[in-house]
Amino acid sequence: MMSQNQSPSSERIILGIDPGTTIMGFGLIKVVGKKMEFLQLNELKLNKLDDHYVRLKLIFERTIELIDSFHPDEIAIEAPFFGKNVQSMLKLGRAQGVAMAAGLSRGIPITEYSPKKIKMAITGSGNASKEQVAKMLQSVLGLKTLPKNLDSTDGLAAAVCHFYNAGTQQSDKKFSGWASFVKQEAHRVKK
Repeated sequence: MMSQNQSPSSERIILGIDPGTTIMGFGLIKVVGKKMEFLQLNELKLNKLDDHYVRLKLIFERTIELIDSFHPDEIAIEAPFFGKNVQSMLKLGRAQGVAMAAGLSRGIPITEYSPKKIKMAITGSGNASKEQVAKMLQSVLGLKTLPKNLDSTDGLAAAVCHFYNAGTQQSDKKFSGWASFVKQEAHRVKK
């Protein structure tokens, strides 16, 4: 959220999240004026845990920890893609929802981007591979090395996509709190 002293071109931090129940990737950038600076990218590995609910708890706790450590002004999150496996989609949606709930609990605006939109923003192609996205991020942000696992670069890509979309209405969905989320997602709410 912007404070009263903050203009759109002043400093802000964007947290990008690629939610997942086996690995949650995340990246942070700082925006100063019209330039972005790399802060961090990492991942939360959850694949050794058998209990899905414990995984969700850890996603929530890690997201809160990132928020409390870096104080992001905005969160960009990758929306689940539609696949054929309903159980996988359900688990992925839960992971995304838990990460979103963490941000909303701290009053941080969240913008959701489709995987295709993120790839398009970073590489110019909505069908780019994870490797192509990672290489472009490495070039744009001056990263010396890339991580072995590219889930963290997917989280960073969400943050960079949000930076590129700043000031435009091209984002897929934007939530500024629970009321905003419920209003935009009314079809998901049981009455």
